[in-house]
Amino acid sequence: MSSLPLNKYWIPHLDIHKKVITQELQYYLGPDATVRPYTREGEDGFLITTPGGCLTDEQIDDICLKSKEMWEKQAAARSHLNPDKPLKRPLHQPVLISKGSEEGSKRRAKGRRSNFSKRPYDDKKGGEASRK
Repeated sequence: MSSLPLNKYWIPHLDIHKKVITQELQYYLGPDATVRPYTREGEDGFLITTPGGCLTDEQIDDICLKSKEMWEKQAAARSHLNPDKPLKRPLHQPVLISKGSEEGSKRRAKGRRSNFSKRPYDDKKGGEASRK
């Protein structure tokens, strides 16, 4: 790593694929440049650390174009897995994280019912407890 002071730049993630910016950054900014996901004021993006200037508009456009190609290639690969069902929104295909069992949901529902109070209802507007 060079001994030059490093500058940090943030760019929004809009239209930029993480894999593409990671692969292209050192090509544009040199071997000392790094990139990582970063949230600034509630907006997701990338934090670029480099001894020089940040990406130019043309370089960002190139990264966005390559990102679009990457997403299209991924969508095409997913559609080949299930060619009988074309997706309206191929980039938003749901990914199953976990599948609950029906028995587990019955147990949770039964547990919720047992949490109710056995005391008489009291609504502060003349309920049973306020009449005593």
